[in-house]
Amino acid sequence: MRRIIYELTWMSILFAIMMASCTSPVTSTPQSTTIPEPTATSEPPTATEVPVPSEIPATEAAMSLELTSDAFMNGQSIPAKYSCTGKNISPALTWNEPPAGTQSFALIMDDPDAPGGTWVHWVLFNIPASTRNLPEDLPVTGKNVDPNALYAGKNSWGNTGYGGPCPPSGTHRYYFKLYALDTTISLLPGATKEQVLREMDGHILAQAELMGTFSK
Repeated sequence: MRRIIYELTWMSILFAIMMASCTSPVTSTPQSTTIPEPTATSEPPTATEVPVPSEIPATEAAMSLELTSDAFMNGQSIPAKYSCTGKNISPALTWNEPPAGTQSFALIMDDPDAPGGTWVHWVLFNIPASTRNLPEDLPVTGKNVDPNALYAGKNSWGNTGYGGPCPPSGTHRYYFKLYALDTTISLLPGATKEQVLREMDGHILAQAELMGTFSK
């Protein structure tokens, strides 16, 4: 009986030792973390890591072209000296810098209030790109043959050159319209407004307008 108790005691001790070894903490070596290299499908670096292009500036083609005259203000009355009741000479005109790429200017003056429809008073084209003003009483004969020269077109009277305001009655509006073009026009002097407009189609870089009124 004593032997049995002795063997049971040793078995209890061995069992306790085995349990202690199973529950003792195990210190594991931490695994290292590896950051994967970016692949071709990765998002691009942040804005602070790559140069960012500055905002695209407004193109020069968007510049406003302004047309003025020292003879009258926009929307005001045109002095009689520039009409058929006076000297019937053209007023002086001035404009600012055109967009880059301007090769020539064209100018059209017409009256949308004429009884029979718009009446054309003045047509100029192939005005050199370096020009920034037209003097008063512009001496244009309409016989230019130089492709770089200023050409005069035909007005509604059938004349080549300027014809001033000459309304049959009432107050009419007269529009001076200046066009900056990226080309020169392949027409001869004496071309009509319609012909010039067709040639200008798709070549207008900027446009300016000056309006004056006149009452006979």
